[in-house]
Amino acid sequence: MHSYANPLRFQRLADALLPWTAGLALLLAPPALYLALVVAPPDYQQGDAARIMYVHVPAAWMGSFVYAGLALCAAAALIWRHPLAEVAGRAIAPIGAVFTAIALVTGSLWGKPMWGTFWVWDARLTSVLILFFLYLGYIALHDAFDDPGRGARAAAILALVGAVDLPIIKFSVDWWNTLHQPSSLLRLDGPTIDRSMLWPLLVMLLVFKLYFVTVAILRIRAHLAERRLHQLRTAALTSGRDTVPLPGQAPGL
Repeated sequence: MHSYANPLRFQRLADALLPWTAGLALLLAPPALYLALVVAPPDYQQGDAARIMYVHVPAAWMGSFVYAGLALCAAAALIWRHPLAEVAGRAIAPIGAVFTAIALVTGSLWGKPMWGTFWVWDARLTSVLILFFLYLGYIALHDAFDDPGRGARAAAILALVGAVDLPIIKFSVDWWNTLHQPSSLLRLDGPTIDRSMLWPLLVMLLVFKLYFVTVAILRIRAHLAERRLHQLRTAALTSGRDTVPLPGQAPGL
C-alpha cells in the first residue's frame, strides 16, 4: 500500500476509478430502487413495511464496513506512518457517520410498526448507537487540538479502540436475547432470505458501496488539495518573512 502513498499516484488511480464508480452508481440506482419497491414481494408477516430493509440493511452494513476501513487507516497512520492513511480516515469518517445515522433512523421507523416503539435499548441498537458516537468522536478529535498532528493521533487511537464495537454489533443477536432476528445472510449454511428479496438487497448494497467509493475519492482529493494549498500558503508566508529587511538594513540586502 505504500506504493500508493504518493499523492500523484493516488490521483492517477482516482482519476481512473471515479468515472466507473460514479457511472455505475448512477446506472444501478434506478433499477435497484425498482427491484426493491416494485419487483420484490411484500413480506408475508410485515407486508410492505419490510421494504425499508432495502435501505436499512445496506446502510447498517456500510456503517460497520466504513468503520473497519477507518480503523485500518488509523493503524496504518500510527504504525507505518502512511502519508495518505490519515487523510483517507478523515475523509471517510463523515460518510460512515451518515450511513450509521440512516441505519438508526430507518431502524426506528421500521421498529415502530413491528415492535410498537421507535426505540428500545436492544443490544444491536445500542451498539450501533455507540458506533455513531465513535464516528462523531473521531471527527471532533481531529479539530480538538491546536496541533493537527496531536488531533490526528488522538482520533486514530479512538478509532482503533472503538473497533471492538464491530464484533459486538455483528454477534449481539447471538450473544444476547434481542428483538433483532439472527443473521439471515452471513451464515455458514447460506442465506435464509428468499431469492426474490435477496437479489434486490444485494443490488442495493452494491449501489451503496459504489456511492461510498465515489464520495470517498472526491473527499480524499479535496483534503489533498486543501493540504497542498495550506503548504503553499505557509511557504509563501515563510518566504515573505525571510525577505523582510532587518532594522537598519537596506531592502534587498
